[in-house]
Amino acid sequence: MRIDKFLKVSRILKRRTLSKQACEMGKVIVNGKEVKAGHKIKEGDQVELCFAGGSLKFKILMIKETVKKEEASSLYEIIE
Repeated sequence: MRIDKFLKVSRILKRRTLSKQACEMGKVIVNGKEVKAGHKIKEGDQVELCFAGGSLKFKILMIKETVKKEEASSLYEIIE
């Protein structure tokens, strides 16, 4: 799955357009490297999403094409 789609499906970011923009601006880091929106992710990858007020680090636990709102947080585990 692409990182931009995962960020939307997991509801970390509300829209896929926002995910793409974050990648273009260099705010998405997977396993220590800046990635583009089309970067393929896998279970176990560590992702850091940088915001103006700080950052969010999480580990990908599961990859699913679609999930219900209540299950979205089960796709990742927040680190630190």
